[in-house]
Amino acid sequence: MAKTAKRAMAAGAVGAAITGAFLLPAAPASAQPITIPGVGTFDVPDNVQIPQGLPGIELPGAPGAPPFVAPQKTAGELALDAALSKVGSPYVYGAAGPNAFDCSGLVKWSYAEAGVELPRTSGAQLSAGTPVSMDELEPGDMISFYGGGHSGLYAGDGNVVHASTSGQPVKIAPISSMPVTGARRF
Repeated sequence: MAKTAKRAMAAGAVGAAITGAFLLPAAPASAQPITIPGVGTFDVPDNVQIPQGLPGIELPGAPGAPPFVAPQKTAGELALDAALSKVGSPYVYGAAGPNAFDCSGLVKWSYAEAGVELPRTSGAQLSAGTPVSMDELEPGDMISFYGGGHSGLYAGDGNVVHASTSGQPVKIAPISSMPVTGARRF
């Protein structure tokens, strides 16, 4: 008896599935294909409105979405990346990298890594580039301290990355920890 009940239930399930298949609407006579990369191509009825210019969706006769263009980093951002990669490197007076730095040597080396040549000394760096006010600082801007005798790169969030003094490695410090003279953008 249990076998008969199971067979009846299975037959009912198959019958419902077949009936359901016959009750589905037929594919529309006119459809347009859309392709979703990595997913597949689908026929969509003509009466369904598909927004134009969806990224990665190819519609027949529609102009493609503009290609994705990655934002390019500024020379300052590239220089900052280079300087941040040297956090922990030793301070050595007169050194300009790649393994040890003084303050202006770090700035010069970092910008050279970004493809920009800067003067060697802090004072000369303060005289170069375009002046920038402190409220318009962008990552990688050179900040000068102590009347032009020290330089570092703006690291964002009120911080500077710099090679401070003998016995101290390249580090990140608050800008407010030193008297600011000015800032330059290259």
